[in-house]
Amino acid sequence: MTSIFQRAMGSDFDRLHPQLQRRFSVGLDSGEACTGTGTMDEILHGRSFVRPFLALGGSRNILVPRAGRNIPFVIENVPYQDSYGRETVTFVRTFRFPGRPRRFDATMVFSPERGCIVDYLGTHQHLASDLHLTADRAGALVIRSGEHRFREGPVDARVPQLIAGDAVARESYDDEAGCFRIEVRVSNRRFGLLLGYRGTFTAQYKDVATCGVRTGLRPVREEARV
Repeated sequence: MTSIFQRAMGSDFDRLHPQLQRRFSVGLDSGEACTGTGTMDEILHGRSFVRPFLALGGSRNILVPRAGRNIPFVIENVPYQDSYGRETVTFVRTFRFPGRPRRFDATMVFSPERGCIVDYLGTHQHLASDLHLTADRAGALVIRSGEHRFREGPVDARVPQLIAGDAVARESYDDEAGCFRIEVRVSNRRFGLLLGYRGTFTAQYKDVATCGVRTGLRPVREEARV
């Protein structure tokens, strides 16, 4: 049985901490979904001029338009088959800011053509990013973004590096604390930090056949192009 993450990582998957191996085995073959519940110690933004862009992205659940500390959050990883027959896993993060929760939506597929995970961002999958996954020496999962593409109707354009955000995420398991640790940094080569967050969470696993994909978890629009 192989998940989309196992296919993307190959033998490197076996170098992950056992708890990470289970978490990233969620898929149609395993029949499991995973819900992580925890707290973001901090959510950071870059300089003030990036905030309007984060607010624009936030209107489609892309990135996080607010900053804060000690923010409760939930991440939902649920596998399903999309309308194009591809195995897909949701990465829907809900940050429970005071007054109004904010969501950062992503859906992931494995692309044999690109040889990596393709991460569709937002409610309408307007942005597609290549993700390259590796295990580090400590058994943590390191995810680095590659090329970004914008898709809307007939438009199919590569996002120039001048304005693109390069993401690096590291997820590990803390045996002593009994929890996962996540740290994400999105930056631009010219303008520096755009968004960053770090926190901890615990995971619960459910049978996909029983829990299904709840209403509102799948994107409004699905994109066929990788």
